[in-house]
Amino acid sequence: MPKSGGGNPPVSAAVEGAFTKVWGEDSVVALVALKVETSEADHVASEASKFPEVEDVFLVTGDTDIMLKVRFVNYHELKEFVIRRLPDVKGIRESKTLLVVTAYKEAGERKGQP
Repeated sequence: MPKSGGGNPPVSAAVEGAFTKVWGEDSVVALVALKVETSEADHVASEASKFPEVEDVFLVTGDTDIMLKVRFVNYHELKEFVIRRLPDVKGIRESKTLLVVTAYKEAGERKGQP
């Protein structure tokens, strides 16, 4: 999500309500795509890796500069991270958060497959 300068919330109450209804207090895994200032890429990656909820940090090519894999105990913690904590890292121009719906393979292990 692009950084906002006003007091408007980044998601509507309806969207937040839907996410909370679906995920509620369940554990949440998300991929966070970051677009950063080129000169700040190493700094952003290093700072992002310091958050305990960030499991993986990748410098990538394409439309995104850095990908984070994050895990939180619930949706509210993810929201707090994306809205309040992550934007404090200098050099981030834009972020996009993708919630993981189903993991078929994670950490080299297949999930729930016969």
